[in-house]
Amino acid sequence: MFMKSIKTSLTRKLAAGFCMVIAGGIGWAQLSTAPAAAPAAEPNLPGTPPTMRRLTELQYRAIIADVFAPDVPIAGRFERARREEGLVAIGTAQGGMSPFSLEQYDASARSIAAAVTGEKRRAQFVPCQPKSDAAFDKGCATRFVELYGLKLFRRPLSAAERTRYVQIARSAQQRLGGFHQGLEYALAGMLVSPEFLLRIENTEHDPRAPGGLRLDAWSKAARLSFFLTNSTPDAELLRAASAGELHTDAGLARQVDRLIASPQLEAAVRAFFWDMLHFDGFGDLFKDPAIYPAYTTDVARDAQEQTLRTIVTHLITDRGDYRDLFTTNKTWLSRPLGIVYRMPVATRNGWEQGEFPASAQRSGILTDISLLALYSHPGRSSPTLRGKALRETFLCEKVPDPPANVSFSIVQDAVNRPGSTARLRLAEHNENPVCAGCHKLTDPLGLTLENFDGTGGFRARENGAELDLSGKLQGTDFTGPQGLGKTLRDNPGVPLCLVQKLYSSASGRPLATKEEPYVEYLLNGFAASGYRLPDLMRAIALSKTFYAVSEPPKPASPPRVAASNKGDRS
Repeated sequence: MFMKSIKTSLTRKLAAGFCMVIAGGIGWAQLSTAPAAAPAAEPNLPGTPPTMRRLTELQYRAIIADVFAPDVPIAGRFERARREEGLVAIGTAQGGMSPFSLEQYDASARSIAAAVTGEKRRAQFVPCQPKSDAAFDKGCATRFVELYGLKLFRRPLSAAERTRYVQIARSAQQRLGGFHQGLEYALAGMLVSPEFLLRIENTEHDPRAPGGLRLDAWSKAARLSFFLTNSTPDAELLRAASAGELHTDAGLARQVDRLIASPQLEAAVRAFFWDMLHFDGFGDLFKDPAIYPAYTTDVARDAQEQTLRTIVTHLITDRGDYRDLFTTNKTWLSRPLGIVYRMPVATRNGWEQGEFPASAQRSGILTDISLLALYSHPGRSSPTLRGKALRETFLCEKVPDPPANVSFSIVQDAVNRPGSTARLRLAEHNENPVCAGCHKLTDPLGLTLENFDGTGGFRARENGAELDLSGKLQGTDFTGPQGLGKTLRDNPGVPLCLVQKLYSSASGRPLATKEEPYVEYLLNGFAASGYRLPDLMRAIALSKTFYAVSEPPKPASPPRVAASNKGDRS
């Protein structure tokens, strides 16, 4: 597995004292906090095969908003995204489409096309007017098809594609009687095309490397745009692709710097952290209203927004150190959240910036309602779920799922018993050899957050008993959420994990072992920048490795069977 191999080798180079521990199939590294000097140049690595990725729901909605308008209706529903290696961004390159998805894509396409070409808004979206709505205007139809074909397919249409969609418009107009109805069907056809729903990358011969391949300019523009904006290439990026500027260092740098300086970068950062933090889990999250009456749908919605706003403000607006996300007291608050946090919020409808006092015992995004509630049970907190999430999300350490025959009765039966605490209840699991391997990894982290209940509300005691908030991570002892935040902030595995996840998300695949030198190159540059996320994103977007491609592997030939006369009855 890449995670084990890269951490084993890479951390030997980054730290004078290296310790690798394997317990229950989990590997982690304790590194020195002083990274090696950044390499003078990016390592020259072979490329990987081009990818084909399905649009995420966020990307689909962003494209429709950017190409048309944010209020254009999308009638279909999106099925739950598939995760691989902890990221939806990797899952989009694997698996197929269910019949449900195809039906919903069709419903969405019809609603979008009807709104765009409908009488109320056709003047806004249709770039030309036919001579008569009752007669087919080939020139206007061609202009419409070419305009939206370029924007939706992220490349110019081929002659055959242009002819096909113009013919769809003609046929629909002849049957339905209206020119704009013909355009509606042509647009709906483009919106259900694999060329729109899938990010299909195309290659061409690289003139600077005889025998080699490179992404064509349109695929390069799309890869760059989805990474830095989480949406389709804008008009300027498409122009640069058409002019061949993206194949030059100067032209690429101009576009990268433009996109990083644009407001669209916020959407990309939001999408990445939404994925990294598993916020799609809120769709299935339930809290017992009898136990947590303050937890409402408004709280669930605002909890996600609070964390994402905090991340964007700290990393993009303030260009802060990524590691300080685990210790900052600055946050954003809404009135529904103020009830759970027990903090006054003057703004009636909307958001205001705030700061948690030291007495709140909050520590960065670790103690936001979003993470505390997401990784808890419906009626109680869960040190195990929280500890597992911390290791997997911020340290890239895979914790195995519990055995199928594990008994939770010991923990559950004593939940409300006077004097019972989660630490006492989980002691039984830590003494059971079947359970101890994982619980010794998760519980020492999760138990330090036990002064927050299942929705993230503060509590000083549990069942009348004092809470022991002591914990340990890789030999470092600490106490409580603030100690946990500082310990994670200073752990070199945290920025390494971010580099790995960000590049995996950008490339749409798990990292390969051969990319270890590239990860080291990015990590050292990240450290040299003061752990500024925009600088890391710029380094990836300008790197040759990000765009390097190779021939897809050829399918294995079937084994040859020697001829035999045995059993021949001919």
